[in-house]
Amino acid sequence: MKVLEWCKKEIDKLTQKSKTVGLQCMMFAKWIVLAVVVGLLVGAFGSLFGVCMEFATETRFRYAWLIFLLPVVGLIIVALYRSCSITKDGGTDIVIDTIHNSGAVPFRVAPLIFIATVLTHLVGGSAGREGAALQIGGSFGDKIGRVLKLDLMDRKVLIMCGMSAAFSALFGTPMAAAVFAMEVITVGVMYYAAFLPCVVASLVAAHFASEIIGISPESFHIINVPDLNLEMIAVVVLISIIGAGVSSIFCLILHKTSRGLEKLVKNSYIRVAIAGVAIICLTFIVGSRDYNGAGIDVIKRAFLGDVVPYAFLLKMLFTAITLGGGFKGGEIVPTFFVGATLGSAIGIALGVSPSLCAGIGMAVLFCGVTNCPLATLFISFELFNYKAVPYFLLAIAISYVLSGYSGLYGEQKIMYSKYKARYINRNVKDGD
Repeated sequence: MKVLEWCKKEIDKLTQKSKTVGLQCMMFAKWIVLAVVVGLLVGAFGSLFGVCMEFATETRFRYAWLIFLLPVVGLIIVALYRSCSITKDGGTDIVIDTIHNSGAVPFRVAPLIFIATVLTHLVGGSAGREGAALQIGGSFGDKIGRVLKLDLMDRKVLIMCGMSAAFSALFGTPMAAAVFAMEVITVGVMYYAAFLPCVVASLVAAHFASEIIGISPESFHIINVPDLNLEMIAVVVLISIIGAGVSSIFCLILHKTSRGLEKLVKNSYIRVAIAGVAIICLTFIVGSRDYNGAGIDVIKRAFLGDVVPYAFLLKMLFTAITLGGGFKGGEIVPTFFVGATLGSAIGIALGVSPSLCAGIGMAVLFCGVTNCPLATLFISFELFNYKAVPYFLLAIAISYVLSGYSGLYGEQKIMYSKYKARYINRNVKDGD
């Protein structure tokens, strides 16, 4: 009798295990299929966006007079958003808020931000492109989830998948893209349930963009990586401390400029026109087009030590007016610009490799404004190779702690204190 009871228990255990294994296999297959679909769709749309951005940049360089169309294009952008009943655009915060809560990312955001960002770059607005990519990816992920009638939690995972795919297609950094989407939502909490889908979607999108469309991944060559010694550690610490402070100031300027312009000029049409005129005037006062557009060419020059010491300040000013006035784009590439030019200038002043210092500056600023140390480490690997890993590891750790609770995304939540093992749960906007 006891033998029979034991056999029955063992059979029940095996049955339960087989059901669990079967369920795991079903979930595995489900997320592989969904991630591939998201990766292909978002990768294709993101690649098209990347091609259009390259065309817009090349056209702006070819026809310098396009900058005079800034106010006109600004009016067109505002009109486009108004026609779609979007009077106050939350940008990437819409996507982050949707994951935190039970809302939705309007699918019309994808074509809107696509068109508006390309137009902004075409006429010389100072902005990035990843903000548009994250919104495009998030809206695609949410739409796919709703079409397939997935539950709320699965839709949130698909939104993160879309963000990873779009970021990866545009920058060619699949490792950083996969981790960034999971890390940026809630600092201190990683959404590991989205790990496999984000990785697969990111890899698929990156492969689609590079192999099928022919978009070259971003990369910056660091020349002369010296051995890590006390002198170089001191240099890294100095750049990290300064960079962390600048990252907080940059976030503050972006937020305050946006709120200040909204308060001073209530009419969004007038506000964007004024911002357009201001960018035109600043461009001619400075006497350079370096601060229009994303500025990838200036970032590459920074790695050669070819920058003016105040370049990072001008980029912050140009970007704050552009985005605060109502033009569209992202903040990450301008952040790279600020970090690279700041680091390069410090390196030149100290007589240290400006190439290495530019890379450290980029990593420090990216970590400071996004509060994403792991994504920053991965993007450092993919953008700069692995030779300078110890430098980036130290710089990112310092930047994460010293940048405080400021950040680009107001809906981003800081779940745990950066200074002690304490639960705090606060939004970044509360710490501006």
